[in-house]
This record gives sequence, structure tokens and C-alpha cells, in this order.
Amino acid sequence: MTLEERAASLSRDEVVSLLISHQEVTTHNAELQRQLEWFKRQLFGTKSERRVVEPDARQLGLGGVLAGEKPVSAPTETVKAYPRRRRKEPWEGTPEDSGLRFDPATVPMEVIEVSNPETEGLSEDSYEVVDEKVTYRLAQRPGTYVVLKYQRPVVKLKEESRLSCPPAPPAVVEKSYADVSFLAGLLIDKFRYHLPLYRQHQRLEACGIKLSRATLTNLVHRTAELLEPIYESQLGSVLESQVVAMDETPIKAGRKKRGKMQSAYFWPVYGDRDEVVFPFSTTRAGRMVQETLREFCGVLLSDGYQVYDRYAETMNGLVHAQCWAHVRRKFVEAETSEPVLCGEALDRIKELYEQEKAIRKKGLEGERKLAHRGERSKPIVDAFFEWLQESFEKQILLPSNPFTAAANYALEREDALKVFLEYPEVAIDTNHLERQIRPIALGRKNWLFCWTEVGAKYVGIVQSLLLTCRLHGVDPYTYLVDVLQRVDSHPASQVAELTPRLWKERLAQTPLRSSIDRPRGP
Repeated sequence: MTLEERAASLSRDEVVSLLISHQEVTTHNAELQRQLEWFKRQLFGTKSERRVVEPDARQLGLGGVLAGEKPVSAPTETVKAYPRRRRKEPWEGTPEDSGLRFDPATVPMEVIEVSNPETEGLSEDSYEVVDEKVTYRLAQRPGTYVVLKYQRPVVKLKEESRLSCPPAPPAVVEKSYADVSFLAGLLIDKFRYHLPLYRQHQRLEACGIKLSRATLTNLVHRTAELLEPIYESQLGSVLESQVVAMDETPIKAGRKKRGKMQSAYFWPVYGDRDEVVFPFSTTRAGRMVQETLREFCGVLLSDGYQVYDRYAETMNGLVHAQCWAHVRRKFVEAETSEPVLCGEALDRIKELYEQEKAIRKKGLEGERKLAHRGERSKPIVDAFFEWLQESFEKQILLPSNPFTAAANYALEREDALKVFLEYPEVAIDTNHLERQIRPIALGRKNWLFCWTEVGAKYVGIVQSLLLTCRLHGVDPYTYLVDVLQRVDSHPASQVAELTPRLWKERLAQTPLRSSIDRPRGP
């Protein structure tokens, strides 16, 4: 029987069943193709969500003319020259024509005198130095370590018949060979420049110093333990904010079984004083939000993870705001399936971000910022949600359609997405927090995992302080060298003074130095 004869013999119900089956297979294949394109983009393509708008084919390029037409010479006129932006001034003491810009106050410089071979053997009366030319070159030494040798004289006091010897300067870590400068450098190399301890161990060996990896690990743990009270004080400062942003990011910490590490999470919290903390947890359960935020009552800004919404329902006085960047991300992911609808959604969201850009450009704050949002941003937001509802009414979209999922994600969170229109301090998204998570992500690609859960907790403590230093423009080396020497004797009731924000205000002018950084006599 031929294919045509078999088709003619089918009943109406069988034909309908075949059409439904064909539609299901087509939809399933389209979904698999979308997933395949997404995975290929994650592996081989760019992860940027920036949209590149295709130029209109009808629009001519610069200097272009229509086919068959001759360019017409336009009349000319003399106009004022375009003002250029001034070149950034070099630091004081750096010559402009050297081609090398550096800060002489912080960059060490060695002066090398070059003799003139033509003056060799001549008396000083036979030539005269009329000028001097200077050439700058940037040089580098391999990673340098210094061993400090404290020589302490033992004196015999004859009248008292006893020996006297001054004690060695106290060490930050008791019974340790590590100077405070080494401890600070160890933490900065690992957590700021993502240099794992085994690579630092190799660099030490290359410099002729033999120190076990276990010793390096122990030094990191004991140093982070000293910093823990400062971290706890900073967490308290963050929770005093009117607006906090919260997120979660995964990390491998602790051995689950042979050859497999356990999944754990950091729960970063960003306050309105430009302070960030990274509490650690072995779970992504909602109880961590309660344990971290405690009795916080303000505005909580987060993504669409449902545990934040549940927490907000249980806390009186808490306002839950959600992130527009996550809404936009859903439409970016669905654009390949529904380019027209998703393109319009992204254009509408773009208008919203252009208003935020205008607010930053004008420097609006407080009531002026709120008024601008109410006048310009609110109509865009209202029109966006009305358009989403109309899209469902005018078009038949399957629940499996990616645009449907993206639109439902936005509609289900409409109230939370409008909170930023009522509070000027609330950001439109959580991008300011996600930028602080990047060092954690970069670290995962370098040191890969934390062997113990305690080690992961210490990673969160150190990163909290280092990233807050960067937010406040504090040099992390100077900060760590200072606070590590203060933390043992500083009053516990005033530990907040050692957080980077307050340290910059009260102690940064006269920081404690390491022995290697202090000026010494001949």
C-alpha cells in the first residue's frame, strides 16, 4: 500500500491524532534547539546580555549615495574647532614627555648614575656639566620575600647579677614565623588576585624559602579568625541600612564523598553604606535568609528566588523589591524563539534604564529623584505591564513558549518591580551587588573549591573586608597590616572602628606599619 493510499484510509480521529502528535514533536524539537543554542552560547559564545540592534537596510552609510546618483557638493562654512578633553595630568614629579606615568610617592625608584666615557681621565676643570637628561624605564624583580633578623643584645647587669634581653616584637599569630606584612600579602594574593596557596608555595620555593603548604593554610585560617569580629561588626552595620540587596552564589566546600565536593553557598548582602558581607551556608534553604537578616525591617532588594518573597511575608514592616535586570534577562534568553515580542519588551525596558541613566547624569537624589521617576519612569512601567497583558489577549501563546515564561515571570512580580518608584534609595536592579560577587566567581576558577566548610567561612570573612576596602578606596595591604596589629588590643566595644568604612575616617591617617615598612636608622 502506498503512502497516499494509507493516508486516504485513515479516519478523522486518526488524522487529528497524527496532527497533534506532529505539533508536539515540532514544539519539542524547537525547545531542544533553543536549549542547544543556549548551551553553545555558554560554552563558545559571549555571555554579555548587551543587544546589538541591526541597522536599517534603507539607511545609507556615512558618505553613501544612492545608485546612479552623483554626489552633490554641499556649501561649506568655517566652524569653531571641536574642544578636546584635556589629557590626564601626570603625577607631580613625573615628566610629561617620559611616556611613563607613576606616583613617585608610592612607587619605589632607584637612581642609576651613567658616567660619560669622554670625561674619563679629565680633571674637573677641563669640563663643565651644563644640563642633565633623564630616562625612565619600568623594571621588575621576581616576587621578593625578606627575612627580618632581630638581633637582641643580652646584657649582664653586674649590680643585680642578672641577664637582661629585650623581647622580640610581638607576632600577630602567636608562635609563628610570619610577619604581619607576610600575612597581609598572603591574603591579598589569594583573595584579591586569586593566587591559590599551592602557587604561592611554588613562588616561595623559587625564592629559596621552604615552607609547607599546611603552614600556609594554617596561617590563612588563623589570620581570618582574627578578622572575624570585624566581619561581624560590619554585618551589623549592613543590617542597620534602610535598603539591603541580597543574593546567593554557589561554591564547592567540604568533601561529600570520594572524588566529589559538596555544594554550598555564599549569601552576599550589600548595605546602603557601601559595605558588603558574604555569610556562608551549606544550604540554599530559605531559613538562611532569616538567619542572615535577623530582624531587619526596611527594603529588601533581591532577584526572583521565592525564598525572599516568603521571608518578606513573615516580617512586618519589610518591603520586598525585585530586580529589573533579571526580568530583562528572561526576555534576552527567549529572544531567539520570539524575536518580535521579546524585542519590543527589551526596547521598553531599555527606555526605563535610560531614565535611570538620566537621573545619574543629573545627580538627582531624594525627592527630586522620586519625582523624576514618578513623572518619567512610572508611565513606562505601567505601559509595559499593560502591553504584556494585551500580548496574551491578542495572541495565542503556548505555556511552553519562552516568551510566555518570561512574561509570566514579570507579571507575577509586578508589585515588587514597582517598589523602586516609591523609594528613591532603592536601585532598579541588583547589579551593584552582582559586581561584588565577581571575585568569588573568579576565585572558583582558580582555587576551585574549599577543602573544608570552615575554610569557606573564612573566604567569606576576608572577601567581605577586601571588597569593602575597594568600595571605599582603601588600600587593602595598609588596612590589613594596621588592623591585624590592633585587633588583639583594641577594645571589643569599639571593634566597629576597624571596619574599612570607619577605619578610613578615624585611623587611616596614622596606620600602624610592619617592621619592613618602618624607616630604620643606619
